[in-house]
Amino acid sequence: MNALRLIPGWGYAAVTRWFVGGAVAALLAADLAVTSLHPWADLQRLLGGLIHPDLRSVEVWSVVYTIAFAILGVTLGAGAGFVLAIPFAQSRSVRLLCAGLRSVHELFWALLLMQVFGLSATTGILAIALPYAGICAKVYSEIIEEADLSALRVLPEGTGALSAFAYGRLPDVAVAFRHYTLYRFECAMRSTLVLGFIGLPTMGFYLESAFRQGRYAEAGALLLVFYALIGSRRLWMRLSTLPVLLVASVLALPKTIGTTNWLASLRRFVSHDIVPSPLRSGALLDPETWARMGAWFRPILTQQILPGAFQTLVLAQVALVATAIGALLLFPLVSRRFAGSIGQPFGRVLLVVVRSTPEYMLAYVLLQLLGPSMLPAILALTIHNAGIVGYLMGRHADGLPYRVDAPSGLDLYAYETVPRLYGQFLAYLLYRWELILRESAIFGILGVATLGFYVDAAISELRLDVAVMLIVATALLTAVVDALSRALRRSLRLAELPTRLSEPVNGVSAGPLRPVCS
Repeated sequence: MNALRLIPGWGYAAVTRWFVGGAVAALLAADLAVTSLHPWADLQRLLGGLIHPDLRSVEVWSVVYTIAFAILGVTLGAGAGFVLAIPFAQSRSVRLLCAGLRSVHELFWALLLMQVFGLSATTGILAIALPYAGICAKVYSEIIEEADLSALRVLPEGTGALSAFAYGRLPDVAVAFRHYTLYRFECAMRSTLVLGFIGLPTMGFYLESAFRQGRYAEAGALLLVFYALIGSRRLWMRLSTLPVLLVASVLALPKTIGTTNWLASLRRFVSHDIVPSPLRSGALLDPETWARMGAWFRPILTQQILPGAFQTLVLAQVALVATAIGALLLFPLVSRRFAGSIGQPFGRVLLVVVRSTPEYMLAYVLLQLLGPSMLPAILALTIHNAGIVGYLMGRHADGLPYRVDAPSGLDLYAYETVPRLYGQFLAYLLYRWELILRESAIFGILGVATLGFYVDAAISELRLDVAVMLIVATALLTAVVDALSRALRRSLRLAELPTRLSEPVNGVSAGPLRPVCS
């Protein structure tokens, strides 16, 4: 295949070799030890819990809170994203703000917000709304830019910018906005589940407790209920039911545990807690203050940021290449051409379940089975992301026009299908790179020595200034990888491919490389 490229020597094969070589080198630094004494026995007990779930043990209010946090978080985030999307393309400041919001994981937002609002509904809702505002602003802006401009040409002269948008563009983008926003509720459900692992009263709180205490029948019931919620989302989450769900979600919110004087807590948080300790008492223009600042920051950089960033990159690089291998192996399961009319539905159900399971929860479960190392995190990222990419590839494989005399079996796979999908496949992997890195950072909360490990330690010790510095470093690392990913996609001219590897939502394509929730 002749790869289209802007940088001489960089084609599909070259990019693939560099990423595989990086993953092989990363493996040398990765901790892949299995320290559990009886991993297979633990796995059997977990599977037994899924086969014989204890549905009566499910806390109904945890299900209600999971749905309520997701609905209110997405509503608030999408509303803010819509407002930010209008000036997004013209304002560099807005783009930087949105990039900062979406580059910080929901768990990190929640850990910070807990210092202000305690274990409250506000913490859960804002932890979802803040990053989703940045994500939705970017996506909505892309939808607006791709919309048909013919309606704008017939507007009267002197029409204001707001009126032009409302009457000339909004009618064309409203359907895409609606489908994408409704799809984000599935992403929010996964995010809300994960927030329970740090104490918020969602299903994740009870799931973590059940796994930790070995109550696998209860854990299996919670998982099955969660999958049922995800699978039935299109039945109960509709534009017509949204007003009722919004009102019910507000009425069902749990009580606050912890601080109630959030205004005083916010003032202290902004003016004192997150300000680097050398700057709290010293004069900003005093050279001695900045000398103390350098002495304070140096060990954070050398002992936490640099080693944490290295381990985060190692984990992400191995997981990215493992995801690629897994997706190439899995996509025939959801393609009628390979799995047949009988096998295809089973393959689709399998991959939908896999991609609906949050990586953090998978990593937590695998950590119980395999013991503390980088291996559970790598497997969790691989399973989840390979399910997403494999599902998309399988659907696009069915849409390819094959020759009448096309081969079958392995020859069809290796010589007809994979080469024709490889550009889209590579483009999507490059997009997932940033998301995998973002998830790799938070696995530190589970004990893996990524940046999240140091963030969690700093928050536990109430060194919030250090925690914020580490979170900023994580956001910058994510932004750098995102910029490199976009540069590689541009250099390969992947946006010019005749078929885009995109995620249709409710039968309507959300556009090329539209973000699928992480």
